[in-house]
Amino acid sequence: MASSQGADASKASLLNQYLALCESMPKVFSDRIDGSVRTMLGRLGMYRNARTILFYLPIHEEIDTYPLIEAAFADGKRVCLPYLDDKSSTLSWYEMESLQSIKRGSRGLAAPPVDAPSLGVKDMLGSVCLVPGLVFDAEGYRVGYGAGYYDEFLAFYPGDKVGLVRSVQVSSNPLPHDGHDIPVDVLVTEGSIWHCRKM
Repeated sequence: MASSQGADASKASLLNQYLALCESMPKVFSDRIDGSVRTMLGRLGMYRNARTILFYLPIHEEIDTYPLIEAAFADGKRVCLPYLDDKSSTLSWYEMESLQSIKRGSRGLAAPPVDAPSLGVKDMLGSVCLVPGLVFDAEGYRVGYGAGYYDEFLAFYPGDKVGLVRSVQVSSNPLPHDGHDIPVDVLVTEGSIWHCRKM
């Protein structure tokens, strides 16, 4: 596990440190690691068995989920994508039939069309949510690019929360967090599956 500069490092400094680390990684190397992370995710029973998957669409140096989404379509899983609503500061989730209907949403980020079928909390029972992050710690806390949208959503999310991350982006020190931060249940790296919470 990589160092996070100690437990007192700020989220901003951690973000900058790990972003620089990822950007310095040759793309051919990070692509190979990402492929291994996706393979390892396929070994996770809760992911294999879930019929509904809440995917993120990667930005910057997050693990690429597009191959996972295509595989989920092929496997007959229910593929759902987030829509970030800046006005209400919330994430809404929409079921997709293909990636062709993805458009540019808030902040120019890839997003599902809002006329797609939407999900309520009951629709998410038994689902798996893949949670983005730039760095995670062993307890499942993370630092990402957002403004707390995921944490607000995860506070009432009824399914399993899974973080995808390269092993060099797992901190050996606890990350700063407060009562609003929601940890993931499981971390999946290219070499291991780590249960952050007792299952």
